Amino acid sequence: MMSRIQEKNAPDKISIAPMLDWTDRHFRSFLRLICRRPVFYTEMIACPALILGDKDKLLSYNPGENPLVLQVGGSDPKMMGLCAKMAEDYGYDGININAGCPSSRVQSGRFGAVLIKTPEIVADCVAEMKAKTNLPVSVKTRIALSDTVGDGFPELFRFADMMVRAGCNHLIIHARKAKLNLSPKDNRQKLPLNYEVVYRLKKSFPDVFITINGNILSLDAAEAHLSHVNGVMIGRWAYGNPYALATVDRRFYLDEHPILSRKEVFIAFLPYLEKNRDHLTVICPHLMGLFHGEPNAKAYRQALSTRDWDTIKHIPEII
Repeated sequence: MMSRIQEKNAPDKISIAPMLDWTDRHFRSFLRLICRRPVFYTEMIACPALILGDKDKLLSYNPGENPLVLQVGGSDPKMMGLCAKMAEDYGYDGININAGCPSSRVQSGRFGAVLIKTPEIVADCVAEMKAKTNLPVSVKTRIALSDTVGDGFPELFRFADMMVRAGCNHLIIHARKAKLNLSPKDNRQKLPLNYEVVYRLKKSFPDVFITINGNILSLDAAEAHLSHVNGVMIGRWAYGNPYALATVDRRFYLDEHPILSRKEVFIAFLPYLEKNRDHLTVICPHLMGLFHGEPNAKAYRQALSTRDWDTIKHIPEII
C-alpha cells in the first residue's frame, strides 16, 4: 500500500513552510479559506518543550487545518520518538525534523543546520520516530554547510542516503548551503541558491519524495520545479501575498471548488476574529497581505492596524 506522500496527487505536492512567528494556528486557519489542499507546517517546536511543557497549548490546532505536519527540533532519539507519538495522538498528518535552520539560537539547542555535521544522529532520530508512530517522518535540511568545498552534492547525497536507510521517505531541501551563526535572513541574502543540486538528488533517489524550498515566488515557478522534483515548499511569498494561492487547488490538484474573492475570504474569517478578539494583536499582522497589490490595500491595512474589533468588523464596508 502506498503511503500518503507516494500518491500521485499527494497533498505534499505544494506545502507551506514552517515559519517562526508566522505559521501559527491563526494564520493557518486564515490560509485554509484560500487554499484547501496544500500541506501546512507548524512553527518549529523544540522537542524538550513538548516533553516538559504544556502539550495542549503547544500542539492544539483549529479544526480544518489538516493536512498539517508538526515540525520539531531536537537531537535526542528517545525524546524525538516521544514527540512523534504525541503528533500522532493529536491528529497531525506527519512529523518533520528541523535539520536546516542556521540561527545560533536553534544551534544552541543542538538542532537545526548544525545537525548536518552529524547525519548519523538525525538518522537515529528518524529510526526511533518511525518505531514510535505510523506517521510519515520527513527531514528538512539544506544542501550542505557553507564551508563545504564545491556544490555540496556529495555531502547532501550522504545525508540523504542515511535518512532513507533509517526509514525517511520524504526529504525537504532548502536549495542553499547554510552558514552557521548567521541569521536566516542573512543566509537568504548572502548564500546563493542552487536548485540543480536538488534536481540531481532527485535523480539519485527516484523512489524518495523530494521537496524543494527556497525563494519560490510564483505558481509558475512552482510548476517548473515540479518537472524535476515531487514537491514544492513555499515560504515568505505565501505569507506576504496569501491570495496568490487562491488557484493552487485547481491548478495542482484539479479541485474545482468555488474560489472565494478576497472580500469573501475576509468576511468568512470575521467570526474567527470575533471569537479571538483578545488576540487581535497577534492575528492581524497575518492578514495584512490579503489585498496585496489591490487599490484598496492601504485602507484595509490601516483598519487592521488599529487592532480594534469595532473598527475591524466594519472593514467589509471599505473593501
